[in-house]
Amino acid sequence: MSYANQQDIQEFYKVAQSRDFARDFLFRIGDISLPDVNFNDSELVYVKSAELPARSITNVATPYMGLDFNVPGNTTYPGSDAYALKFYLDADSALRSKMEQASRTVFNDQFSTGQYNTPLPEHYIILQQLDKALNVTNTYKLVGASIRDIQATSYDMAAGNGGTVELDATISYHYYEMSGKQGNPTATIGENTRPGGAGGFGNF
Repeated sequence: MSYANQQDIQEFYKVAQSRDFARDFLFRIGDISLPDVNFNDSELVYVKSAELPARSITNVATPYMGLDFNVPGNTTYPGSDAYALKFYLDADSALRSKMEQASRTVFNDQFSTGQYNTPLPEHYIILQQLDKALNVTNTYKLVGASIRDIQATSYDMAAGNGGTVELDATISYHYYEMSGKQGNPTATIGENTRPGGAGGFGNF
């Protein structure tokens, strides 16, 4: 096999024309569903920043005669305990009120009750990568979403200049599913599937 290639300026230019680049604003939160709380488009448009989640394969070092053979193990989802979302806070603080409601649904310290069971698959976050026509190219579904933190919301009455206020929250999830134009490496979003025959996916 030959490894010769032309990774030079002209090759870069040619590939850049055909494949272009991902842009940092071509991304949106398509949906958030938490226990007893759903968010509509007029609220989700206030999301300032988010990120695609990470996925890792555990490395299992297997030594023999002093040499470590690196064997793949199980999969983990780093950061799944605290997926961060940053919002513009609306003037009526409706977004924060919804986050407060979600938090108190999980555990209400006034009554010492709550829905702190294992988060269900019908609670999720939908992440969407977009092209320049705002068509969805890839979709990530974070399965088993549950509120964890509502960060302090800061105001500055003395030195403030009328700047917008932000709302930061973290939400946990179990794992993610992905679908998109570049194939279907996990499953159709929303279906419980497992690898089937002929490289396909079989339903549970």
